[in-house]
Amino acid sequence: MYSGMAIMKNRARDEFYEGCRARAIMLALEEDRYKGDVTTLATIDPSQGGSAVIRAKEDGILGGADVAVQVFAACDNKLSVVLHHHDGETLQRGDLILEVQGKLAPLLIGERTALNFMQRMSGIATRTRLYVDCIRHTGAEILDTRKTAPGLRYFDKEAVRIGGGKNHRFGLFDMILIKDNHIDASGGIANAIRRAQLYRKEGKLEVKIETEVRSMEELREALPCLPDIILLDNFTPELLKEAVLFVKSSGFTPLLEASGNITLHNVLEVAETGVDFISVGELTHSVKALDLSMTIALA
Repeated sequence: MYSGMAIMKNRARDEFYEGCRARAIMLALEEDRYKGDVTTLATIDPSQGGSAVIRAKEDGILGGADVAVQVFAACDNKLSVVLHHHDGETLQRGDLILEVQGKLAPLLIGERTALNFMQRMSGIATRTRLYVDCIRHTGAEILDTRKTAPGLRYFDKEAVRIGGGKNHRFGLFDMILIKDNHIDASGGIANAIRRAQLYRKEGKLEVKIETEVRSMEELREALPCLPDIILLDNFTPELLKEAVLFVKSSGFTPLLEASGNITLHNVLEVAETGVDFISVGELTHSVKALDLSMTIALA
């Protein structure tokens, strides 16, 4: 299994990110209502009760249902939410996802925020599942990247997991990932890896070291330095096969990750080269939201 997120098992850090999740939900609500939902204030009696349902308007994989529950609770903890589908389940057009009951005013205030989270996360989960299913018979796994919407990384990466993918490093803190600019600024790939290994040793850091390589020449230079993971960046499938065979014959077998210009059209060809991981930026940087809708009924 990809271990870039292993450090996230730290309880204090988990609690920190749970706090980030809660704050992000509150920020989304505050961003929307600012001084108040003037339309609801103008048209809805505060005592009026009712219910609402959220349904799928297209097929896909559900993500963000648990987040929607938190959104409605943040609007009014007396709202009652019943889930009819859960995160990771397959949706068909028309499926009932959840019902929420209580006062209409807070229900309406939370509507768009709940839908925004669910639609984005379901879109990511749906896209991820397509990639995962495409290479399921191979030994490779699909990874995300840090190309997430600012402030929404927790939710974007959770959606990738819901879709069956794995998380690459969460941020700058949980893996040493040496990329092209680090290599060039360090005077070469061997220098960069050795500096990273020394830094990890002196800091007693429990993190992996991954290095990007842009050519077979850089791969030959990096391999004797014993990084934990090697990222084969923008290699053609033919070159990936050559790289995999070269690494296997070396006697030292770091994990291999392929990245760069990978789409649904070529991901299977990449997976069948023998790499361990395939990172796909478009899972989170080019999200197509899954279409969902909410309708209300009066009490």
